[in-house]
Amino acid sequence: MKYFVYILECADGTFYIGWTNDLERRLRAHNTLKSGAKYTKTRRPMTLIYNEAYWTKSKAMKREYALKKLTKAKKMALIKENGQ
Repeated sequence: MKYFVYILECADGTFYIGWTNDLERRLRAHNTLKSGAKYTKTRRPMTLIYNEAYWTKSKAMKREYALKKLTKAKKMALIKENGQ
């Protein structure tokens, strides 16, 4: 099973970072369902702007944590660098 770390850009220009094992389902939840994260419920719609795939949940969670610690400028550079 693959796990994904993703960055969403919210309607207000902020970023949301998370991980999931079903990227399509999770994006749909963030944008339409009550099961989306509390942070994203008031910042809809979200656009997927970056993602990475991992083979283990542990690696995905560690990468999510590392991405959350980056400054917004570094996150934007990562996104630009990867052409997403």
